Amino acid sequence: MPDVDRDRAWLLTVDGAPQSYVDLDAPTHLEFEYTRRLGHVLDTLAAPGRPLDVLHLGGGALTLPRYVAATRPGSHQDVVEADRGLLGLVAEHLPLPDGAAVALHAADARAWLEAAPADSADVLIADVFGGSRIPAHLTTLAYAREAERVLRPDGVYLANLADAAPFAFLRSQLATFAAVFAELALIAEPGVLRGRRFGNAVLVAAHRPLDTAALARLTAADAFPARVEHGAALREFTGGAAPVRDADAVASPEPPGGAFGIG
Repeated sequence: MPDVDRDRAWLLTVDGAPQSYVDLDAPTHLEFEYTRRLGHVLDTLAAPGRPLDVLHLGGGALTLPRYVAATRPGSHQDVVEADRGLLGLVAEHLPLPDGAAVALHAADARAWLEAAPADSADVLIADVFGGSRIPAHLTTLAYAREAERVLRPDGVYLANLADAAPFAFLRSQLATFAAVFAELALIAEPGVLRGRRFGNAVLVAAHRPLDTAALARLTAADAFPARVEHGAALREFTGGAAPVRDADAVASPEPPGGAFGIG
């Protein structure tokens, strides 16, 4: 659907859920709060303008691939999207800018990840939803280990998660990635973390120290400020949650009606 307030800006919805927003004339404009938080992480990972090899699991309208191509020219990016029809729709109506080195792959995210070369990505961004839920097979310890294998030693994993109190899903994801990666951070609105409403949380995982101070400054300056949790506070939030095994995996919880502007 076109945005009546911005020329050549579009909102993509899938099964009634808002999924992506792109402005073809302003690829650095990130409309959704969680995409801005992912953008803040991307901005702090390396010197400004330095190209990165980025693997995106989940395509949507290719908002973040456009952002990386604009802010880090020369980056090589792969986008894995299971919905071949969605890829074709976006490619036809919302084409990527000329010169963007973005390869599109119609495939299951985990199957593609398991076949990807080791040490081949600087950043892995997971934003995969089947309807409005994260598929179970993208929540497990085996999946996290595959992500670590594909990332370079100083690579960073990012994921868009969604949950509400008592945070059984979110805590299980923190426990899962803490079993694989040395450093974790979580970015979310204070109201979500206090259990007041269902919402998004951005997970950041790496083996190198994360610039949480810079992230805190950037996310606090947003129109809808977020908090960056890490270290002891994040371990306390995780509590006694256990890593998720494939045999026990479940999809993320169904958002309540109206949580993301739907019904």
